[in-house]
Amino acid sequence: MSHPVSTEVLIVGAGPTGLTLACELARRNVPFRLIDAATGPFVGSRGKGTQPRSLEVLDDLGVVDQALAGGRFHVPFRFYDAAGGHQDQDLHEGRAPRPDAPYASTLMIPQWRVEGILRDRLAQFGGHVEFGTTLTDIAQDDAGVTATLSRGDIAETARAHWLVGCDGGRSQTRRLLGVDFIGETIETHRMFVGDVKATGLDREFWHAWRNEDGFLAMAPLPATEMYQLQASIEPDVTAEPSLAVFQQIVDARTGRTDIRLSEATWMSLWRANVRMVDRYRVGRAFLAGDAAHVHSPAGGQGMNTGIQDAYNLGWKLAAVIGGAEPTLLNTYEEERLPIAAWILGVSNKLTTRTFNTDNPPARRDEETLQLGINYRDGRLACEQRATPGQVRAGDRAPDAPGLQGSDGEHRLFDVFRGTHFTLLAFGDGWDDVTAQAEAHCGSCLKSIVIHAADAHDATTHHEKARTIDTQGHAARAYDIQRDTLLIVRPDGYIGLVTEQRSVEPVLAYLAMMQTEAANRVA
Repeated sequence: MSHPVSTEVLIVGAGPTGLTLACELARRNVPFRLIDAATGPFVGSRGKGTQPRSLEVLDDLGVVDQALAGGRFHVPFRFYDAAGGHQDQDLHEGRAPRPDAPYASTLMIPQWRVEGILRDRLAQFGGHVEFGTTLTDIAQDDAGVTATLSRGDIAETARAHWLVGCDGGRSQTRRLLGVDFIGETIETHRMFVGDVKATGLDREFWHAWRNEDGFLAMAPLPATEMYQLQASIEPDVTAEPSLAVFQQIVDARTGRTDIRLSEATWMSLWRANVRMVDRYRVGRAFLAGDAAHVHSPAGGQGMNTGIQDAYNLGWKLAAVIGGAEPTLLNTYEEERLPIAAWILGVSNKLTTRTFNTDNPPARRDEETLQLGINYRDGRLACEQRATPGQVRAGDRAPDAPGLQGSDGEHRLFDVFRGTHFTLLAFGDGWDDVTAQAEAHCGSCLKSIVIHAADAHDATTHHEKARTIDTQGHAARAYDIQRDTLLIVRPDGYIGLVTEQRSVEPVLAYLAMMQTEAANRVA
């Protein structure tokens, strides 16, 4: 028996991944339900580092200021030696905001606060989380997904066109879909993790000790009284995490009596699971975040990779629901699965370094900060130049401040912010192309034509499109050598790059993804 469709998308799991996806759908006016088996928001830190690329997502969602206010950049490690001395090191030393990357290093902020910021933003969009609601069964057909939900003693059958499992490493969605979680559990890599109050420590540092019993790290969680404690344990340790056990570890590994723990809000035993799925999609159901890949805490990759999964999938789901070709959704797996595999390798290397060497953690770079991720090999990357520059189709679209237009000074991220595609043109002779593209595409496209500060004919261009690159930041960020036109996707990646002064490449590219553009081309 067919059930009526109750919503377009059913999202299972309201962590950072599910909340990001919900925000992406909500701001595009796509009906959805967001459920979570937990009875309320999670209170522990779990992840505590938000990478620059994820901060750019929060910028696009309009909530980066809240994150910056609740976090802190450049918390240096303080490594203690056996003699009681210490050495300080900033893993992000020398990394400062750049014109192309306004967020240059990891922001230390507890995961529960990121989730709270996203829940608040979702509420502003009119959405909410249905806590205490469990997915118990899935059935699919050509038209949609029928999900059996449980809320206490009440069972419900929900019908949606699409389902996305964002329900963590123990994903019920993944199990019901029959997707294998390939990899291994490394029993030699185990540790206690928890959020505790502590006295006797300077909150300006991330404190770390190592001796024959293993390592201990205590990181101050900004704008709280809490520290996240991480302590490696041997495979034969059978004790359950408790405040008393944590205190014993602190006493033994620090050799100090002044560090006193109290009030743990969350404690857990962590095992090194290095696992991921071999597919992100089963029919009308998708997996995202930890449901598709699990990482160690080292390097702060897990939460951020999940946020990027949702950011990639959200606009594509909305486009297909709006009438775009369903094959667009295949690019989600094509683009994100190789990235997850690569980042899993990065986090695994960082974990091995933490457990097996006496060296301090590795300094952070573009690899761990997720700024260098690209989709150059994907079908949505259309590079039409005979001699591409350093920045090309499939790359992250850089920021650039110092753009002077008729409405004042702004930066490229101000132009990109929102749900639209952006037509970004450098040089002269693009006015007809941008005008025709906007006429065909309507609100799905915004355009900006950028001229060099010394352009002699800048005043002759349409007032709406006239923008001066006053300091040359935009041209440098995009490595512009000659007049060039680019399309920036809603998720901030470059889709098309061409030097052809014709609207046809633009419309052909957008027709792959936007039904409005496709219909008007037809």
